[in-house]
Amino acid sequence: TGGPAYDVPLGRRDSTGASLSGSNNDIPAPNNTFRTILTKFKLQGLNIVDLVALSGSHTIGNARCTSFRQRLYNQSGNGLADFTLDESYAVQLRSRCPKSGGDQTLFFLDFVSPTVFDNSYFKNLLASKGLLSSDQVLVTKNQQTLELVKTYAENAELFFEQFAKSIVKMGNISPLTGSKGQIRKNCRKVNSN
Repeated sequence: TGGPAYDVPLGRRDSTGASLSGSNNDIPAPNNTFRTILTKFKLQGLNIVDLVALSGSHTIGNARCTSFRQRLYNQSGNGLADFTLDESYAVQLRSRCPKSGGDQTLFFLDFVSPTVFDNSYFKNLLASKGLLSSDQVLVTKNQQTLELVKTYAENAELFFEQFAKSIVKMGNISPLTGSKGQIRKNCRKVNSN
């Protein structure tokens, strides 16, 4: 609930198929480096401001234990937790995400307000409580993204304004129009002929 209102451009169509390899190659993984994440965004015509604003969508949703376990137990291959992760938060996470097993256990991306679209995600990052490594690097690996995180943590309206611009921009990446794709009757499945 909550968040910005924005107009979604009309006239686009849905794909009739999905590509696992395409999504794995194009969408940043939870343990990607900052450089890799930024490169993936730039390859889609998105910039560093879009990267931070769209990452703010992690104010809602969940992640599986398997997607952040390395931060808790072996971030740098030395058997130690990620030093950029708040230790008390790491202890909480370890209690439900063991070294092995529990891969499918879900955790809120934003533990403060997990069902509200707000700017708590950015406040969590500043407190070293980003769940995913791909989130925390926004404050640890680049000065420009750190400044944007601080700005959005202080000003929810500014975050909402930029998020609306960036989500529309992302929605305009290679949209299907004309006779390509289909208009689905149920957005969760391809129409049967």
